[in-house]
Amino acid sequence: MSIAVVTIDGPSGAGKGTVARLLAHALGFHLLDSGALYRILGQAALSRDLSTTDVPALVALANQLTVTFPYTASRTDVSVDGEVIGSVLRNQAVAEAASQLAIYPPVRQALLDLQRRMRRSPGLVGDGRDLGTVVFPDAHAKIFLDADVEVRAMRRYQELIEAGQTVELSAILRDLEIRDIRDRTREVAPLVPAADALVIDSSEKTPAEVLAAVNEYCRTKGIGI
Repeated sequence: MSIAVVTIDGPSGAGKGTVARLLAHALGFHLLDSGALYRILGQAALSRDLSTTDVPALVALANQLTVTFPYTASRTDVSVDGEVIGSVLRNQAVAEAASQLAIYPPVRQALLDLQRRMRRSPGLVGDGRDLGTVVFPDAHAKIFLDADVEVRAMRRYQELIEAGQTVELSAILRDLEIRDIRDRTREVAPLVPAADALVIDSSEKTPAEVLAAVNEYCRTKGIGI
């Protein structure tokens, strides 16, 4: 049997990152936060003074990076080539670099290959938008985690307020609505459930309740105990 992979896809704010971490912790699997990869590559390029338009150099860099997501039950870190890089991924320069390099198909392919290299024993739990449809179409268990956009906006608002930021709920809601339309209607790898995915609406569920449903589903696929 190939190395087990569990994919948890869904829109921003549905809770997939939390559930993926809790599931990986319960199973003792490696963790993949696919949404961080463009920022990781952007930060790596900036630290090496690489242009975000130098596609061959970016592809070579992506091919040589070693990325892991060390985690506990309560938090996820990012490690690149053995160094935990933490909050640097959230600065504006990194965000802009990630946006610039993401437009190049060869760079996207290199990051796709990087994700697939993260499939290691004893198994992998990943969260993203197209893991079950594009990255790991042969995943042993696929989950699509969704929630009402108003619920997702409130969750994100509360997270940012707790982090000390000044934000408006209406602006977050508008941003999520725009992002949903873009992600669900794009031509390449749109945000849709895989045909064989378990779809869970987390609007009125706690992370523990979602985790219980995911655990039960994984057991039906021969994953876990």
